[in-house]
Amino acid sequence: MKAFLILEDGSVFTGTSIGSPREVVSEIVFNTSMTGYLEVLTDPSYAGQAVVMTYPLIGNYGICYEDMESDRPWPDAFIVRELSRIPSNFRSEDTIQNFLLKYDIPGIAGIDTRALTKILREKGTMNGCITTNEHYQLEEILPKLAAYTTGNVVEKVTCRERYVLNGDGPRVALLDLGTKRNIARSLNQRGCEVTVYPAWTPASEILAAHPDGIMLSNGPGDPKECGSIIEEIKKLYASEIPIFAICLGHQLMALANGADTYKMKYGHRGGNHPVRDLATGRVYISSQNHGYVVDAKHMDPAVATPAFENVNDGTNEGLAYTGKNIFTIQFHPEASPGPLDSGYLFDRFMGMMKNSSEPGESGQTMKNSSEPGESGQAMNNCSELSGESGFAMDEKEEVRA
Repeated sequence: MKAFLILEDGSVFTGTSIGSPREVVSEIVFNTSMTGYLEVLTDPSYAGQAVVMTYPLIGNYGICYEDMESDRPWPDAFIVRELSRIPSNFRSEDTIQNFLLKYDIPGIAGIDTRALTKILREKGTMNGCITTNEHYQLEEILPKLAAYTTGNVVEKVTCRERYVLNGDGPRVALLDLGTKRNIARSLNQRGCEVTVYPAWTPASEILAAHPDGIMLSNGPGDPKECGSIIEEIKKLYASEIPIFAICLGHQLMALANGADTYKMKYGHRGGNHPVRDLATGRVYISSQNHGYVVDAKHMDPAVATPAFENVNDGTNEGLAYTGKNIFTIQFHPEASPGPLDSGYLFDRFMGMMKNSSEPGESGQTMKNSSEPGESGQAMNNCSELSGESGFAMDEKEEVRA
């Protein structure tokens, strides 16, 4: 069956329908990952968007349901150059075509995704429509594209009620703004008891549980749409409880402290984005998925200072909050696009909780620790510890991006 992708600028791509044949209007974004398409499809941060995979062959290792990052796929549509309908993988339980049909996700294959990506890079992210109607009227579709917004999609993706992952270590409150399973799993594997709260949970309810630490998760959409959540995060900030925030959580914490965010031209979405630790100069390869970024250049240094930056474009990738046990990052340390580059950040959070629970340590700025194996120790402004083992590098050491 023929399918058509119509962009906001009037560009039309003709291909083959995959998944559900229903018509959809969405924001078109691209992801440069060579693998991990199931993790992309089940990442709640893609709610309200249609994803273009730039790698030309998608679906060749099938669907492994164990690898899903949430209970269902979230993108409005899926766009590929070629869809592999016969997977080759001993773990495969299904084909990607059946998976898309099962969850009523429409898509299009057989189009020039390189040309499409060039348009999005040059003109910026734009809205589009996928339809199987060969008699579509461009003058009817373009106004719909201009009017489309993702809206407050956090309400759509957050959990409906609180739940707990049992553990015998520190008790962590995870605010679900659209969290991926591996965030809670990364904490749980370190022994934490993780209580996951819906995004609209009042700060008073979280603080009344007396958690050892608070985690603000990733999530979809424009952070400025989350006004009521930002007000609750202000109250969490005012507590002395250690806080670690990822992606949308990072942006909301910045907005709660007077910073600004802005929409990027086409965002960062992929598994190979280099980020630099500004304290050490060390570069890590990270997984990312965001279209908005914190404007750190106008951040009050008395509140927070930049801790990480993107090597490619210099945009902010993390903040260390002055005099607080709080650090936030834009990228995804729980993802594993290759090496486990930034997983040590969970160990840093563990160290913050440990030190905060010790007498006289609560609410103090963290001290530096550079001894091997001391990843759980205190550090200055939460930004001076690097490496999977917790070692600090000589700041004069040459780093190649």
